[in-house]
Amino acid sequence: MARYTGPKTRISRRFGELITGNGKWLTKNSNPPGMHGASKKRKTLSEYGLQLKEKQRAKYTYGLLEKQFRKTFDSAARLRGVTGENLIKLLEARLDNTVYRLGISPSRQGARQLVSHKHITVNGEVVNIPSYSCSPGDIIGLKNKSAVNNSITSNLRGRNPKFNWLDWNETEMKGTFITYPERENVPENIKEQLIVELYSK
Repeated sequence: MARYTGPKTRISRRFGELITGNGKWLTKNSNPPGMHGASKKRKTLSEYGLQLKEKQRAKYTYGLLEKQFRKTFDSAARLRGVTGENLIKLLEARLDNTVYRLGISPSRQGARQLVSHKHITVNGEVVNIPSYSCSPGDIIGLKNKSAVNNSITSNLRGRNPKFNWLDWNETEMKGTFITYPERENVPENIKEQLIVELYSK
């Protein structure tokens, strides 16, 4: 299973914001990684450098490696509409991200693990593919045995009201993927147009 296994706080320090992990060291040491930290004079990033950094930000945020991210971008480019917005919609529709947004798991990494370990169902069927793309109307929930597992249910926090493309039934512990989100409703700090420009070269 392709995933980033390196130091998570290092990634957050690189971008100066919480990308992966809990970010507990950001307040203590928010300097960029490297032996010189902030003391080293850093050159202004070129246009290519800015575009590459934005792609890396999106990859680390959603937990994809290069090949999978490129395939997602190619799928977005084939859809009607603005490619950058389509890319964000497809990333948000991933099953691991949807499990995270529904509040079933406190992190995307945890959501990916729940999906991979066959704790998650889609329309009543177990799906263990984190990259599975949810469609409007899909019902996402916990497997019956998992729904009574205290180590899983103790992490349930419920859907954030601002994610209006999802619905969560706390009684049944099931959520519905209502529709693809509009870009302005997705809180991630990603400049997707720079990614489009990078892949368009």
